[in-house]
Amino acid sequence: MEHRELFWNVKEVGFITYLIMGLAVLIWVYLFYERVKLWKRGKAEKRCEKLPTRILGTIGNVLGQIKVFREKYPGLMHGFIFWGFVILLVGTAVEAFDHYAKVHFLEGRPYLVFAFLMDLGGAMALAGTIMAVIRRYVWKPRALDNRKEDAFVLVMLAIVLITGFLVEGARLAAQTTDSPWEKWSFVGWNVFRWFFDQSNVLIYHKLFWWIHLLSSFVFVVVLVNTKLLHLVTSILTTFFRNLSPQSLKLIENIEEAESFGVNRIEEFTWIDLMQLDACVRCGRCQEHCPAFLTNKPLNPKDVIQNLKSHFIRTSRPVISRLRIWGVEDSNNTDSDVKPIIGTVIEEDAIWSCTTCGSCVIQCPMYIEQYPKLIEMRRYLVLMESRFPPELQTAFRNLENNSNPWGIGMHTRGDWAKEGGINLISENPEVEYLFFVGCAGSFDDRNKKVALSISKILQAAGIKFAVMGPEEGCCGDPARRLGNEYLYQILAKQNIEIMKNYGVKKIITMCPHCYNTLKNEYPQLGGTFEVYHYVEIFSKLIKDKKLNLTNSISLSVTYHDSCYLGRYNKIYKKPRFILKSIPSIQLFEMKRSKDKSFCCGAGGGRFWMEEHLGTRINHSRIEDAKNTNAQIVVSSCPFCLTMLSDAIKERELEDKLQAKDLSEILKEAIGV
Repeated sequence: MEHRELFWNVKEVGFITYLIMGLAVLIWVYLFYERVKLWKRGKAEKRCEKLPTRILGTIGNVLGQIKVFREKYPGLMHGFIFWGFVILLVGTAVEAFDHYAKVHFLEGRPYLVFAFLMDLGGAMALAGTIMAVIRRYVWKPRALDNRKEDAFVLVMLAIVLITGFLVEGARLAAQTTDSPWEKWSFVGWNVFRWFFDQSNVLIYHKLFWWIHLLSSFVFVVVLVNTKLLHLVTSILTTFFRNLSPQSLKLIENIEEAESFGVNRIEEFTWIDLMQLDACVRCGRCQEHCPAFLTNKPLNPKDVIQNLKSHFIRTSRPVISRLRIWGVEDSNNTDSDVKPIIGTVIEEDAIWSCTTCGSCVIQCPMYIEQYPKLIEMRRYLVLMESRFPPELQTAFRNLENNSNPWGIGMHTRGDWAKEGGINLISENPEVEYLFFVGCAGSFDDRNKKVALSISKILQAAGIKFAVMGPEEGCCGDPARRLGNEYLYQILAKQNIEIMKNYGVKKIITMCPHCYNTLKNEYPQLGGTFEVYHYVEIFSKLIKDKKLNLTNSISLSVTYHDSCYLGRYNKIYKKPRFILKSIPSIQLFEMKRSKDKSFCCGAGGGRFWMEEHLGTRINHSRIEDAKNTNAQIVVSSCPFCLTMLSDAIKERELEDKLQAKDLSEILKEAIGV
């Protein structure tokens, strides 16, 4: 009956096999234990809430390779390698169980299926390895920086897989009786036909068997000190991923804290340090980073890799003595006293980040790149008062007038008088508070947007009011620029006022306000139902409470705001609104939805000079121009300003206009 005998032709070395296997596993366990102790140098952090969500997410992302497949070719390549080895690992375990449990179910037809699947798994893994070699050494995409480690890993994979097939081919050559069932091992069968005959085949079988065995165990041992460690850390980083990536970490009891932010490696949390070990240098973060793509001194991949190198250099001697791939000098005796900022990460790189979130979204390992930069900003701002000079004015204006422009707070509600909009102090019995934000209150262009939103709400019969002079900045620019202390002051003031008026539901026009009120105010006790206006308007259209009677014969393209799109996954609703307007033609930019390109204003960059590289908004407006649309539509006041400026600066006024979504909808309604 069809079956495969365990340790065929090598029965005498069964004990040695398990001895070597046990030794390899013990070495791996010891090295991994030492690695975990290094992670524990970081500060404590707990992320065990919502266990079912974490477990299911880990299963889906690790076994399903969900985030890996965001890029087609690399996803397929990695999927072949991963699933191929999963099949081989499971198959080996099943075969051992069949032999030692003496159940012997791998006989007859079940064995044929087993043999086919094992060859399929090996073929998949080998195909993926070949794809990796082609991509890394033939195509050489910019995202990949080749190191000796990469070649070593691929060679090890190839040796393990190829010798496995050679062992199988030699066995089939020695055992062949020209039975049709042998062809179910389709790779081994062809190896036998092309490379082996009956002469000396037993010697070849033993030779390749030993090479396969020893290379497999070397593969296990080197896991910890190569990028292959991600086989373990990917599981850990996925399980301990931030389930609320929209919000930054809160500095609790900030009045009593003695230090802020990060300037030394041990000031990161243990999860941060584990994430450094998880990075495989795939380069997806850099290829979607607006700062990197416009020649700024920021590369999120380099940030993580430079921190990792620094982490290794300051590690315990038992690890420092080992060969650490990618770290040139592991005996640097001075590095343990070096701060990170200015030596490991340059200040210009720290301030170049727009916090667009693309690096975090694209990373298949759930590494949090930009939050680490925010921690460094916190150190610079709160510990050393060192930041770009233009931010001094922005911080002072926020402190004195609760808006970055520095315009008097008493004028904050002046725009509302024109539209007959109530203040909540005059009529607190409303369903919604319209939180206008600084741009809608003080910027002339965005005051028109605030009026458009208000007129649409009035046309739909929505009862709402604004806070007027009682409204303060939501605090987003202060927080993203590292001034957590100022953010908490601003946020607490708003929360107290809104609670005093009994506010339950809030509508915002700014995605930054939306994200802050919805996802970050709860950290300070401010829990409200928060909606961006596109959520309200899309529902009103679905419920037929808005009549889109006017036809608008225009071609448009929609720009996804980072804080509405990537941060809060609102992609369909603004497009639904546009498609509901008669005669509108919607064209998508090449970089859209979760791969949308930042306008350049996020992370407080709106208040900073862009003097390095090329302008981010210029790159984005090229995307819009290439669609041949007449209007680029946004739903963020900062995006509207940045896109409008880019159109003027690139002299595209005769080809392209920038408008807010509410303005187009207002025209379609005719109010």
